[in-house]
Amino acid sequence: MKTSSRRERTPKTTRDVLLKAAFAEVYRTGFQAASLEKILATAGVTKGALYHHFPGKTELGYAIIEEVLTGWVRTHWLQPMSKHQNPIDGIVAALNTGWGSGSSDEIKLGCPLNNLAQEMSPLDEGFRKRIDSVLTVWRGGIAASLARGQREGTVRDDIHPHRIASFIVASIEGIIGTAKNAQSHDVAKSNFEILAKFVETLRARARYSTARSLR
Repeated sequence: MKTSSRRERTPKTTRDVLLKAAFAEVYRTGFQAASLEKILATAGVTKGALYHHFPGKTELGYAIIEEVLTGWVRTHWLQPMSKHQNPIDGIVAALNTGWGSGSSDEIKLGCPLNNLAQEMSPLDEGFRKRIDSVLTVWRGGIAASLARGQREGTVRDDIHPHRIASFIVASIEGIIGTAKNAQSHDVAKSNFEILAKFVETLRARARYSTARSLR
């Protein structure tokens, strides 16, 4: 006879299941409205198991940011970019695959990182600092790729990698936010296409009629 999946879980597995369930609930409702009872029911664990891994709801929220959302940024944005030798190709590919073909649920719910930033950063310094750390990872990954391209001669040498990376991340978050508000995949697609065209202007030796320094 098979034992139940709950009995087979290791402490790490239980923690992972809790985080997955908590992320889904927070993404759907926001952190403040998220129900611990629904999280426990989805995860199939007891309240005691929750408090064994997390002292409270706030710490569970912190773990969502540190583990789930950091992984989300790496998987959805940085890994697609890293598959390309030319950084410009990589960033454009990330724009096309990271969100440009987002599902209806993604358009409805928006960016999970930006949602938490808007909701919790003004209320809790722990949330704000952790969200900023995830954004730093995101910006840093793009900036490092652009800097590598400058060294290899594939990216223009008159740009500041960190400023451009900050602009790209801010643009992505803005695009997703406006698409969520409009509940329109077309809004996301159109704006990501324009952002991708901007990224194309960062190629080395490209000539544009309105070329200016982006420092």
